[in-house]
Amino acid sequence: MARPKTILWVDDEVEGLAAHRRFLEAQGFSIASAAHGDDALALLRRQSYSIVLLDEQMPGRRGLELIGEIRAIDAGVPVVMVTQSEDEGTLREAIGIEVDDYLVKPVQPRQILSVVTRLLEGDRIRQQRLARDFVTRFRELEGRRGATLAWREWIELVAELARWEVRLAAANEPGLSEALRALQRSLRKDFAEYVARQYPRWLAAPEGDRPPLSVDVGAEFLVPVLKAEGRALFVVIDCLRLDQWEVLRDLVTPLFDVEESHYYSILPTATPFARNAIFSGMFPMEIAARHPAWWGQPSDEESLNAHEGELLAEQLAELIGRPVAVRYEKLFSSGEGDLVRRLPAHLAQDGVTALVFNFVDQLTHGRSESAILYEVARDEAALRSLTRTWFERSPVLAALREAERRGVTVLLTTDHGSIHCETPATVYAKRDATANLRYKFGEDLRSEDPEAAIAVEELKAFGLPGMGLGVRLLLATSDRFFVYPTKLREYQARYRGSFLHGGVTPEEVILPVALLTPRGRSGGGRAGGGGTR
Repeated sequence: MARPKTILWVDDEVEGLAAHRRFLEAQGFSIASAAHGDDALALLRRQSYSIVLLDEQMPGRRGLELIGEIRAIDAGVPVVMVTQSEDEGTLREAIGIEVDDYLVKPVQPRQILSVVTRLLEGDRIRQQRLARDFVTRFRELEGRRGATLAWREWIELVAELARWEVRLAAANEPGLSEALRALQRSLRKDFAEYVARQYPRWLAAPEGDRPPLSVDVGAEFLVPVLKAEGRALFVVIDCLRLDQWEVLRDLVTPLFDVEESHYYSILPTATPFARNAIFSGMFPMEIAARHPAWWGQPSDEESLNAHEGELLAEQLAELIGRPVAVRYEKLFSSGEGDLVRRLPAHLAQDGVTALVFNFVDQLTHGRSESAILYEVARDEAALRSLTRTWFERSPVLAALREAERRGVTVLLTTDHGSIHCETPATVYAKRDATANLRYKFGEDLRSEDPEAAIAVEELKAFGLPGMGLGVRLLLATSDRFFVYPTKLREYQARYRGSFLHGGVTPEEVILPVALLTPRGRSGGGRAGGGGTR
């Protein structure tokens, strides 16, 4: 319930402020006054007020001395300190005890109105403005449905939708958030058709106009930093969506100047394929041809990513023309203390310190297996909140702080995103088909609903190694997850509402890459790619 528009003005000279009172009353406020702190506390015990204007210099106790007792009576009431003193010590003391604002006498009536309005109605005013802005912009965004968009336009659209998603959720606008989700759902079909049509062309003509892909991250984003500075910290947070990055950015900006770009994940949007492509600069079929002993079966996900450090060293040596020192570590939920101890020595050396963090990926996978995780990460907003909570205390942020202290530029990215899956899609397959829920390799694979998946007959056209006669690939579209007709109920009960990846949606494919330059240090490389290629 909203507080009434009432002001308690505590000032031993309040009678001399009649003009201020009349002005505020004309704006709809009811003013109560007290000349002493004890009188003010007595009034607060009898009723609540919207806001307290508190003079610092009064007979008896100073205004600052009353703050604690005011908070004890009404912890939620905003307090504005009004003082004749411009002493820096008084200001710092007021900030230290968290007064909501600070005014220096003489004050004008409109100054007080401005502060009171901001504190009491600021959230509502901002929310109304946000709603108006979104409704205006939504009409324009909705007009993009069915439009022919190029890869840059898809990036701009998807990134803007992610920003709106975060802002509307923070403003608690469920109606507008649902309208946005409906637009996002409708765009997924257009995006899947676009990627199915364009992806083989991008691979067939790599020098043509195509987006930066996973294979380009090293050349377009990391190498310029190394050439300019000789060293870099390369951070890959597995399975990070654009909207999750949106809620992490403000934790990074106090430390770094952030230059953000985007790239497209290769397909399937899964760790064995996408992350290997980042570290190697090669498509899976090229890795399999060059290092056949390193490339196993697509179902053996962990072993397929066992050589990322070696692949990165090989890629950088080829791109720069000389060997580059690579210090590679993969971290799960533990090991922060060990990493913090090792990192200073790593960052002091030339070359690349590459860190892979698997927590977000573990969270999305584990959510399907744990009822507790399912509850705390029930939807996109909850997943963002959980990701931010983890990041605030994570070894990632500890590593970034160490890099900032040492003046080391950071390239931060991810390998793929995820999609909140609600719709089962029946597929028919032989027993040897892979078990993945958003993509499957196998013989005679087919989807009951042709629109539920992109069927890839020629694996090499998608940069994938051949897997035997008759083996094809299915890539899930929209929010679908694959089920077998014999296990329909089991899969629906277990996986409906899960965050999965491997398919073709903007949430899985279009990804952030951020160049982080330590604040206070000039120079450094510049991110390329997403907006300029």
